Amino acid sequence: MAEAPSAPKLREEVREEMRGPVMWLTIDREERRNAISAGVLSAMSNALARANQDRAVRAVVITGSGTRAFCAGADLQSGTSFKFDYAEPHQGFANLFRQARQSTVPLIARVNGACMAGGMGIMGMCDMAVASSQAVFGLPEVKVGLFPAQVLSVLGNLLPRRVLAEMCITGEPISAAQALEYRLVNHVSDDLDATVDWLLGRMLDKSPAAIRRGLYTMKKIEAMAFEESMAFTESQIGLFALTEDAAEGQLAFREKRKPQWSGR
Repeated sequence: MAEAPSAPKLREEVREEMRGPVMWLTIDREERRNAISAGVLSAMSNALARANQDRAVRAVVITGSGTRAFCAGADLQSGTSFKFDYAEPHQGFANLFRQARQSTVPLIARVNGACMAGGMGIMGMCDMAVASSQAVFGLPEVKVGLFPAQVLSVLGNLLPRRVLAEMCITGEPISAAQALEYRLVNHVSDDLDATVDWLLGRMLDKSPAAIRRGLYTMKKIEAMAFEESMAFTESQIGLFALTEDAAEGQLAFREKRKPQWSGR
């Protein structure tokens, strides 16, 4: 029998709940189309930090409340979205992307509606994305005299260069079907929750240690030149083989049984 979800914990403007080994983070600002605020950034950052410190957490699903929007980006109604303390060399949204880049817990975006501007960054920082067939994706910053900046750092390797340029310069959105065609998302579905559960099911029965160290390896080599990447990965494979999960997985293969992962 599936484990019953724990009661949601209210953490500022993000609802957090554990569903078995999966942490669900829901931006809970439906009246603002789940726009980003300082509270959203703080809550999400704190949750990701705790998820990466707790080996019982096998994945994090990020979504928005309701069905209209995953995240509409910065809250323009506040009038303070782009006002920073310029004495600080780093700011909150960019730090969230840095944190996601260092995460060894898989992050999955559940795109339940409009994914715009900074919402594209939150989706893009995730390792995988599943979208509703009604979802739309856009970078409309030019329509208000701005330009997508930080989000380019997480979208540059996800979208073809000319597609990304057109989205940035025209500000016009693309459909979920186009997002799938451009490989911006992994799956598009009319039954979003069933597809998210299916994807989680294909992951949660695999080695936690292999996934954790594997994500670390994947993210480390993304900016490396070929020879540097090869030197790093040839040293990593020996470390994979030293884990308890590697020994158990190979023994289970020989004994023709399901492995019992320790996560170590």
